[in-house]
Amino acid sequence: MGKLIDGVWRDVWYDTDSTGGKFERSAQEFRSWITPDGRPGPSGEGGFAAEAGRYHLYVSYACPWANRALFFRRLKGLEGLIDISVVHPEMLSEGWEFRTDFEGATGDKVYGVPYLRDIYLRAVPDMTGRVTVPLLWDLKTETVVSNESADIIRMFNSAFDGITGNTDDYWPEELHGAIEPVNARIYDTLNNGVYKAGFATSQEAYDEAVHPLFDTMDWLEGVLSKQRYLMGERVTEADWRLFSTLVRFDLVYHTHFKCNRDYLRDFPNLWAYTRELYQWRKISEEVWFDHFVRHYHYSHDMVNPNRIIPINPDIDWNEPHGRG
Repeated sequence: MGKLIDGVWRDVWYDTDSTGGKFERSAQEFRSWITPDGRPGPSGEGGFAAEAGRYHLYVSYACPWANRALFFRRLKGLEGLIDISVVHPEMLSEGWEFRTDFEGATGDKVYGVPYLRDIYLRAVPDMTGRVTVPLLWDLKTETVVSNESADIIRMFNSAFDGITGNTDDYWPEELHGAIEPVNARIYDTLNNGVYKAGFATSQEAYDEAVHPLFDTMDWLEGVLSKQRYLMGERVTEADWRLFSTLVRFDLVYHTHFKCNRDYLRDFPNLWAYTRELYQWRKISEEVWFDHFVRHYHYSHDMVNPNRIIPINPDIDWNEPHGRG
């Protein structure tokens, strides 16, 4: 983690001194939308119409927020319309880098710059703020469309349907009211909860995060004992937002972030559900275990100062999930 301060990169990690040891995630700053006709979306500016080849997605295979954008790119058949650049899994003093000395890391395919911050500065030379993935870039106007993954997956869900003919809907209108509170609880206590536990610098802050996290996992285990997916028999964005955290849980969050009351594998319904989503179509091709193991254990020197990479359990993600 780092910030651009007066246009210069500063190695700023997680400031917990002023929050009683709590990790607090700041809001993203770029919130425009791609829409079918270029009209403004729910936030930001208009002018971003759905067009093949116009947009580029910057991602990290290590990052769960970027990963869910990749899931939707795959689910909605956008691979041929929106190309990607993948950063190196190590995020050290210079932030996200476009090194290519790790399998899967592509370098910057658009400008050939060395750091992700260079893309942000190309759009806003005097930018201040966090340099994060995913980053959705407009090649036509050379600016950022969005760096908020929750918005990006909703754009991908529908904006390009008229081009691709893929009308699969993971944000169905009739389920908006049911999905939102589930997303909110999962985000606060689990998606972000693992970070609140892992980056806590006081016992009180850790306890405040880790107990609600496992309360939510217990609740999800109960929900999935009665129905196939979070909204019943239909897969929605709520499932994919949850999956991006669950698929990392046993390999990094359990040990590295001290979320170790249980493994994911200790929850029979959650474990089967996660394996099913992993095996869904070609989603597994977007899950690069070596990237996120390397990123978390090597980059977070405040958690793992000696940067020792653990051997980790050998998990068979292709084991039958027993869900019909």
